[in-house]
Order: sequence, then structure tokens, then C-alpha cells
Amino acid sequence: MTAHTTPAGPAAGPRAARRRLIRELLLVAGFFTVYKAGRLLSTDRTGEAFRNADRIWDAERLLHLPGEGAVQRLLLHGDALVTTANTYYAAVHFPATALFLIWLYIRRPAHYLWTRRVLAVLTGAALVLHLAYPLAPPRMLPAARLIDTGQVYGPTVYRAAPDADTLANQFAAMPSLHFGWALMLAIGVIVATRGGRGAKGGKGLPWRLLWLLHPLVTLLVIVGTANHYWLDAVVAAALLGLALLVVPRPRAGDRDDTGAGRDTGRDTGRDSEAGTGADVGAGAEGAVRGLPRQKSTAAAVGAGK
Repeated sequence: MTAHTTPAGPAAGPRAARRRLIRELLLVAGFFTVYKAGRLLSTDRTGEAFRNADRIWDAERLLHLPGEGAVQRLLLHGDALVTTANTYYAAVHFPATALFLIWLYIRRPAHYLWTRRVLAVLTGAALVLHLAYPLAPPRMLPAARLIDTGQVYGPTVYRAAPDADTLANQFAAMPSLHFGWALMLAIGVIVATRGGRGAKGGKGLPWRLLWLLHPLVTLLVIVGTANHYWLDAVVAAALLGLALLVVPRPRAGDRDDTGAGRDTGRDTGRDSEAGTGADVGAGAEGAVRGLPRQKSTAAAVGAGK
């Protein structure tokens, strides 16, 4: 039986690598542009957005979900805490996702393609829902009695008047892509680093699970700043689950494609262990070229050595 991990062939030249990188940048930028343009199509549906907000608020009370105000009251214990939450909401979402994709592109290309496709499916489904179901966030809903922490304490990414905001659709609360992307970031890192250093025998799993703190903090931030309802995060998680079911995961052997050139020795060693006894013997005798082969124990004893 042949080993699964084999050299990937000669490395592509720098020109081909640049072409791949430019193609990926254009693809991601184009998708993001289409998404932003699509979100702005529902900015003039104010009345419908507020009616849907009333329905979501009533549904959460019917489901006995905790009030969003409970989280906000915790943030309002200090100006520094609420300002940090606003900064996290405004400044972490896109940079964290971008850095995550860059790391995958460089270190885990197979997982990069998988993650990019999952995020594309998730974001496309979210765009459809944003257009079909405009929703005013809880900070705008009088029944919620919540503070717009971004406007009061800063910083904020939204204008005070939603109708005058040409850069963002403030009525696209459901689903929360802040939470959906953060959850995919955590899942992607956990999956991509499975089997790495410290993970043998599952020992590295608890440390990798710490990445789940990012979506947890994001959830508390989006709710506490009154930018999203609990159900916005629930719907985002459900859409992400569907995307993960639709997009096939990389095979285990594809995890370290970028290391095919750098880690050939380690990969060959693993393959030899998984191969036949003849392969192991051949690998042991011919491990270092230019040196004489070691004599067997019997021959060494017979020679008086």
C-alpha cells in the first residue's frame, strides 16, 4: 500500500505564487464589494425593519431568553469596560478575520480554501436573509430600553441617523456576521492545528479550545453594545452549521501541504513508519548518501570487532 503523504512536486516559481496571491486578493475583495453593495439595498425599509424588531423581541421573551439589558448593565459598570467593548466591536471583526485567512493561506492552504468557501457560503446566505428580513438592532428599539453605547461612549462604526448612513446598512442585524465569522475563526484554527505539536494523543485539545473565547467574547460584545439580539447569533450559528455541512473538509493528509518542501524529512519518516518492512530497511540503510553501510552485528562479531 502506498503512503498517502508524498512530495507535492517541484515548488512553483515566485511568478506563479504572485499570480495566485493576486487572484485570491481580487476574489476576496470582489466578494466583499458585492456583499457591501447588496446590504445597502435594504436601507430604505425602515418600517418593515422596526416591525420585525418587535417580533424578534417578543419571540425572545416567549422563549425566555435572557434580556440583552442584563449584559449591557455589566458593561456599564465602568467607562473603560464599555469603551473596550465598543472598540472590540468596531476594530476586531475584520482585522482578526483577515489575519486568520492570511495565516491559513501561508501555513495551511488546504484549510484556507475550505475556510474561504465556508465563509463565502455563510456570508452569501446572510446577505439573502438581510435582504429578505430587514431588522432594526435592539439599540433602536424603544421596547428594549437599551443605550446605544457606540454613540454615547464611542467609538462607533455607525452614524447616528441610519437613513443617512451610506457606508453601512444598520437594518441588517440578522444574522450577526460578527458572531458567525468569529465562530468560524475559532473552528478553523482548531481544525487546522489538529495533530500539530502538543496535540499527540489529544493533549493539545484543551489549549486549542481556548480559541472559542473569541466567539464567546464577541457574543457578549454584540449583545451588550445593543447591536444584536441573542437570536441574531443563534441564526448565524445555524447558517454556519449548514455551511460546514455543505462544504467538504480537507483530508487529513492535506493539512500540511505548505510543509511539503520544508518538512520532507519529517514526512518521509512518518511514511516509512507506515510502510512495509522492506521500505523501512531500505530507508535505514540509505538514509545518508556517501557514507559506508553499517555492517550487520554477526559480521562485526566475526571480524573480531
